Amino acid sequence: MNSTAAVPDSDPRLLRLAPEDNICAVTSTVEAGETVQIEGRAVQVPIRVPMGHKIAIAVIPAGQPVRKYGLPIGTAAQRIRPGDYVHTHNLRSSYLPTFTLSRE
Repeated sequence: MNSTAAVPDSDPRLLRLAPEDNICAVTSTVEAGETVQIEGRAVQVPIRVPMGHKIAIAVIPAGQPVRKYGLPIGTAAQRIRPGDYVHTHNLRSSYLPTFTLSRE
């Protein structure tokens, strides 16, 4: 798989794990209302994004794949804008239904 890299012309806290990704991990917390640079554009982050969590770096239309590590990790449950926190409130996971453990 591809190596990690900063997003060109972007806040150094944004870490893209593969070139195909439309989200980045944040390497330190981004507070609500902060402005970050994403590919040369100033984008205001509407809600707090904790360290290690995901932030969108491109528009992700509802129903489209959210990509991390170059692979889809789920689909957008609603339109996601650059700077939005990407988590269970706006992402339908591809993992939860397939990796749920059952106990007998």
